Amino acid sequence: MNKYAVVILVGASFGLSSCGGGGGGAGTCVGSAAVCSPTSSASPPATTPLPGAVGEALFASSTSVAGQCVAPRPSGTVDAYSGATYNDSAGTLATELSWIRSFVNETYLWYDEVPAIDLAQYQVGASVPYFAPATNARSTVQLRTPIEVTDGFFNSQRTPLTTASGKPKDQFHFTYRTSEWSALLGAGATVGFGFELALLTPKPPRKVVVAYNSPGTPAASNVLVRGVQIIGVNGVDIVNGADVGAINEGLFSPVSGKSYTFQVLDPGSTTVRSVTMTAGSVTSAPVQNVKTVATPTGSVGYMLFNDHLATSESQLIAAVNQLKSANNGAGVSDLVLDIRYNGGGLLDIASELAYMIASAPATDGKVFETLRFNRKTVANPARRVTPFLGVTQGFSAAEGQPLPRLSLPRVFVLTSGNTCSASEAIMNGLRGVGVDVVQVGTTTCGKPYGFFPTENCSTTYFTVQFQGVNNAGFGDYADGFTPDGSGTGITGNHLAGCVVGDDFSHALGDPAEAQLAAALQYRSNGTCPALAASKRAVSGKPTQA
Repeated sequence: MNKYAVVILVGASFGLSSCGGGGGGAGTCVGSAAVCSPTSSASPPATTPLPGAVGEALFASSTSVAGQCVAPRPSGTVDAYSGATYNDSAGTLATELSWIRSFVNETYLWYDEVPAIDLAQYQVGASVPYFAPATNARSTVQLRTPIEVTDGFFNSQRTPLTTASGKPKDQFHFTYRTSEWSALLGAGATVGFGFELALLTPKPPRKVVVAYNSPGTPAASNVLVRGVQIIGVNGVDIVNGADVGAINEGLFSPVSGKSYTFQVLDPGSTTVRSVTMTAGSVTSAPVQNVKTVATPTGSVGYMLFNDHLATSESQLIAAVNQLKSANNGAGVSDLVLDIRYNGGGLLDIASELAYMIASAPATDGKVFETLRFNRKTVANPARRVTPFLGVTQGFSAAEGQPLPRLSLPRVFVLTSGNTCSASEAIMNGLRGVGVDVVQVGTTTCGKPYGFFPTENCSTTYFTVQFQGVNNAGFGDYADGFTPDGSGTGITGNHLAGCVVGDDFSHALGDPAEAQLAAALQYRSNGTCPALAASKRAVSGKPTQA
């Protein structure tokens, strides 16, 4: 099986949403990675049910119309990152839409709940319904290009049902341009400046702060560190301004090669400084701030882990080796894994890290995650089961090398609503083999699902194709994992731990930072800090900009 195939992440992690325009009606804030206009409603638009389900309808095989494109790539085009070869042929919008419908009907986990949609409605120039994945709120969008047509139709091909808490059952249905996805997955490369932003207040007076940056990027060079508040971009007031298009472009979707001047306030300062940067390809550092914290009861390891990318493999190995060699080779007695900003990625990376955390008796002969597909899918058994991987898979380290391990019976995880998918799989996989997982932070996103990213006509499609369950058979956490103190109700998706918001007044890895401090306190005496003492949590996914 292609080691890049199984990916579990959340689409919003990469700034796919916008305010007004293509993502929703004017004045409507769609998704969590965009600012809202001053006139946008405090509550989401009324939810309109999607049309009736397609059920067990039969369509032509997706393979019969695959690669028949409105704008075919030259035959033999080779992907610079994955090495895949594309042999497109001339097609029409109808063939691309037919492929989408068949692909979803064949592989989507809830294919029998998908609305029955007339393909003829989807043409350039048409106005069609758009359903926000996060809320199922309905708006109307105009399809201006063939890509908007295919993206718009794909948006319609998802279940309208909700979870027990009332949130949409499927919030994870999205697309990427294939070139962008390959660059991100293969090299951690995106267009931007190298900082991650936390959108604390999406409406005026807005507050946008830096969550962290990646070393060697323009953001790092300009000392845009955690807690820096961004108050303006290219002369547009971010705090109270009405030009949300310019704000969202500068913060979340900058144009490659374009210069942007930001007005910022450093932590504790009232003096505005200006920073000018040119947007370009930046490479993230998925593993950062690896360190040990001395305590009276032993040394505690800490690492910030932000993305399950190919480049993560070698960086995680280096981090674990660093912690193993700490204290003159004595290692660490506990680990705090900071995944509050980790929206997911490659499942094999999650399995490797879980293996490196746990002991051999815990993982030997055990399953990290078993994948459950729809009843149409006859999957290769090797595709259904992901073991605890004890050797490198060749993502960014030489293939087949034994992985180091910390052999810990317990791990502390720092979480937020942005902790998703592969990150949740680490938590669930370790719990499934008896490793004690203590959660400090806020409820995770709730995505026990994943997909095999599938390319057609220069677009990569992500539709939920499986649910993952751990060695104990548990995978019912669609409403997220929640820290629930140390009481007797620790079961299912409720974990031992503390509810603590994000703290932008301290650096990540600082023992005084609220979440890390709470983890150390819980480790020391089993108690949590007063909830009122917690800093305000992130209300929007920190988004690469």
